[in-house]
Amino acid sequence: MQEPAKTVLVVADPNRESSSALQYALSHSVLDHDELILFHVDNPSNWIHAFHLNTFLKIPPANAGVHAMSSDHGSGSGTANLEKGTAVKDFLEEMKKECNRTKPKLNVRIERVALEAARDRANTILHHSEVLGVDIVVIGQKRSLFAKGHLGSYTWPRPGGRSSGSSSKGINTAEYLIENCKCTCVGVQKKALAGGYVLNSKTHKNFWLLA
Repeated sequence: MQEPAKTVLVVADPNRESSSALQYALSHSVLDHDELILFHVDNPSNWIHAFHLNTFLKIPPANAGVHAMSSDHGSGSGTANLEKGTAVKDFLEEMKKECNRTKPKLNVRIERVALEAARDRANTILHHSEVLGVDIVVIGQKRSLFAKGHLGSYTWPRPGGRSSGSSSKGINTAEYLIENCKCTCVGVQKKALAGGYVLNSKTHKNFWLLA
């Protein structure tokens, strides 16, 4: 009997961590009849990082005006904003193409939202994962904070709102989602030298899965 279809959300950013999360999701989380959502939170204050994935995923550069943004404070701003949107679209489309190459029958769609004024990034992802009826959230991690016992050192934001402290800086989005998602959330770290992945969830901390 075929398993019921599920919806898997991969937090999509232009970095190696998101690429690893996508690789894990395609190989271990989704079947052909499932749905995969590439979910990106557009943060205007951090837009320049949208260009970092160009080299990693071999995306043709669409950023001839990056230097113009940093040196031209006049008419170049409109061009830079256009290039920002192009770069974000490019890396999301490239990730979708990778999904189509790996699993041609898989239903893949892109969800791109702006950072909401009433929510930080972590709670924006949390809110939309619930609205979209997601069964599994997969997010890339740079390093394991569980292993170092740092979980308690963060000032967690209230679900649906900002941090209860004076600032939300320093909040680790992956750890927050793992602890607060109503569905299963898996933090993924690719172990390049040893091979495989290190996974974190509510029930498994620093679980090493061979690829």
